[in-house]
Amino acid sequence: MTELLVADSFLVAGGKVRGLELHRERFVGSCAAAGVAAERFWDEQIARLPGFGRWFPRFELTSAGELAVQLRPAPPIGGPVRVAVHDGPDPRTAPRVKGPDLELLGKLKAAAPHRADEILLLDTDGTVLEAAYAAIAWWEDDTLCFPPSDRPLLPSVTAHLLRNLATTQGVQIAEHPITPTELQSTEAWLLNALHGIRPIHAWNSSPIDPLPNSQAPHWQSHLTTLATPLP
Repeated sequence: MTELLVADSFLVAGGKVRGLELHRERFVGSCAAAGVAAERFWDEQIARLPGFGRWFPRFELTSAGELAVQLRPAPPIGGPVRVAVHDGPDPRTAPRVKGPDLELLGKLKAAAPHRADEILLLDTDGTVLEAAYAAIAWWEDDTLCFPPSDRPLLPSVTAHLLRNLATTQGVQIAEHPITPTELQSTEAWLLNALHGIRPIHAWNSSPIDPLPNSQAPHWQSHLTTLATPLP
């Protein structure tokens, strides 16, 4: 049975992409670790992407050694999210590689309790790693925080771009573990290539927080300006 070894997706809107070189680096690097050279394939396929409309292509490497691209219409951009916490250990087999666990994570997300939009994965010490399909960041006063980079995390392109943006604007960055309970008392965001920033506005079965003072729209607008034309 053919399995997915590596995958990478990103939003193409009006012929522009955020962090394309970072996506290339992540995909090509993961393919190289699997023994497949993907640089030429990536560059050729990028040149074929439409310069109009909204797309969410997925580059793939299968266990048969085959490289492929699925050119998919982009889903609508989502807003604030309700999250639940996965009850159990992190089920991923390859947390630092996007691809092998996508099917498993999709099922986990679909089965999230309380009709949650996303489900958070925990490390062995009970602290938050990331969501099934998104990285996580949160604010502590004026400091933008992330889980420690030495934890089993997927290298998030959107988190990387956000950190760079914050640094250029003089915002302090910190890394440290945080529990779900602690996270509920802060402004917390989910980050991914499709949606950019999605603030968490409800936890488990709790009421929805309208988030009137959220910083997310300000930073989302900055992220949007990073999109550059396809080569």
